[in-house]
Amino acid sequence: MVRASSDQVGMAPKTKQEPPDLDVNDLPTPALDSQDLRMSYRIARGEQGVLTFEPYKSLLLPHWRFRNIPIAQTSSATLWRAFQHYVEAGDLVGADMARKFIQMGMTRAKRYANHKGGRKYDRSPREVEREGGGRVELPKSLAHEGMEEKLGASEVFKEVWRRCVGDERYLELKREFLAEQKVWDGERKKTLKKEEEMKVVKDEEVDDG
Repeated sequence: MVRASSDQVGMAPKTKQEPPDLDVNDLPTPALDSQDLRMSYRIARGEQGVLTFEPYKSLLLPHWRFRNIPIAQTSSATLWRAFQHYVEAGDLVGADMARKFIQMGMTRAKRYANHKGGRKYDRSPREVEREGGGRVELPKSLAHEGMEEKLGASEVFKEVWRRCVGDERYLELKREFLAEQKVWDGERKKTLKKEEEMKVVKDEEVDDG
């Protein structure tokens, strides 16, 4: 019995779906409605936390792409609109997450330009965690297919990233956020310390009883 191939039965090869068009007016601003959510966010360094902080990660990730220059232009323009939307709404968390995705487009595309296949180190973080030891950066590629395209994509994101970090309203929101977070963290530490002290007192009362 001869099995029919996928071509014979009309099955098309899988292709990566295009992200849906983004209407920035549809983007929610949950951090404005929840101080707990807002204060749990950390600006951190570079793009740290960009792939873990929800719900903003899931809102923005579908629009982050850097395969070639035209795709990078579309992606960076979409993320820039998201950045502006969040800045205008006064949502520092959303604006900074958009900034992080834009920055990651710049750094990730540059990594693929420097290293064929995008592999920068000889071992993955998971391998280091499992086996111990360190890892070594692989030599940069002198030339490989797609290098110039990825360099161009990185530059596209870099230009938009510069606009983000130079935006005066964003910088103002950032200062306000850090000031609020400093007070929040201080109060949180006091609360935790008081709870710990009360626990010790209760434990001592139990022992005395």
